[in-house]
Amino acid sequence: MPAGALADLIALGGVVALTGAGMSTDSGIPDYRGPSGAAVRRHTPMTFQEFTRDPAARHRYWARSHAGWPMMRDVEPNGGHRALAALEASGYIEAVITQNVDGLHMRAGSKEVVDLHGRLNRVVCLDCAVVFPRDDIEDRIGAANPEWRARPRVQNPDGDVTLDDSDVAAFVMVDCPRCHGVLKPDVVYFGESVPPERVTASYAHVEQARALLVLGSSLHVFSGRRFVTRAAERDIPIAVVNQGPTRADDLAEVRVDGSITEVLMAVDLVRA
Repeated sequence: MPAGALADLIALGGVVALTGAGMSTDSGIPDYRGPSGAAVRRHTPMTFQEFTRDPAARHRYWARSHAGWPMMRDVEPNGGHRALAALEASGYIEAVITQNVDGLHMRAGSKEVVDLHGRLNRVVCLDCAVVFPRDDIEDRIGAANPEWRARPRVQNPDGDVTLDDSDVAAFVMVDCPRCHGVLKPDVVYFGESVPPERVTASYAHVEQARALLVLGSSLHVFSGRRFVTRAAERDIPIAVVNQGPTRADDLAEVRVDGSITEVLMAVDLVRA
């Protein structure tokens, strides 16, 4: 029984979890490649190069991100997040490395979390490097757009929404309150490098693990796949839970195709 085999592996303790977008779909956040994947809808995420080089693209992104922020701000951790936090509190999970930017692991109670791709609830100035709470910047955006009412058409995985061009054109951006520089959500865009200290911390967690548990990631992106490769090189057992195929299926000692929430809650019950 897959849940039983997964529970046996987790029972070893010293497990490091690597989570992707499929971890948060049960909280209502769509993913890129899973059953609710935006790749099916041909959503093209913002790249770092486009954001930094094209003022019109940056303006469009901020309009869409501002419209999508209330959903991301208010979304709640699901049963899978809470089960993973409970497994950490019980001593089975040592750390969580997440590719997600929603902050739901920490809100669910996980303590040792590496936010590989950053967090949407922070904003960084690309000129002076000061980091601001997202809500402070959102208050300034709201004040600059008192009559602006967006009409979102699609919620996207990276926290923004699809808007009509007329909504984008009517939106007023704000700049850095310290130096008037360019503001960017403190997340790693496509084409941008993950900060080296996060990579180093993630490798250290993996190399010290008794097992690596991959949750809700197809591992199509090198950013996360490299940690599975490192675990395989060190003969560290790998378990994969995902809906649909992943690029680690041939390396997995345990492979479960199913809902992350249902599987983790079942494992939690098995160990209770």
